[in-house]
Amino acid sequence: MIGHTSALTQGMKINMSGFRDAALIGAALLIPFTMAPMALRAQDHQDHKVVTYHDKQHNDDHEWNTHEDQAYRMYAKQNHRKYQTFSKLKENDQQAYWGWRHEHSDAQLKIEIR
Repeated sequence: MIGHTSALTQGMKINMSGFRDAALIGAALLIPFTMAPMALRAQDHQDHKVVTYHDKQHNDDHEWNTHEDQAYRMYAKQNHRKYQTFSKLKENDQQAYWGWRHEHSDAQLKIEIR
């Protein structure tokens, strides 16, 4: 009986050792796949310069991105203005937009943020 218990324990050690090795190999194979999206996002963020504008009336900064451009296009249409690149607008026209923008949230404008 003593020899039987010893053999059972020996078999469990072999099975546990095999399981541990398989788990380590699996983790080692998965790490590059889980890290790749983070590295790509970091690279993508570095490739694109973030442009911000200061709103003097509300004393805050706004990041210019696709959502803001979409809102600006709505503003231009609503106010019967010809679309111009925002950075080329006169400062008082930019400030007028920021005043309008503070009154119109993404939800009101139905801008989907992902």
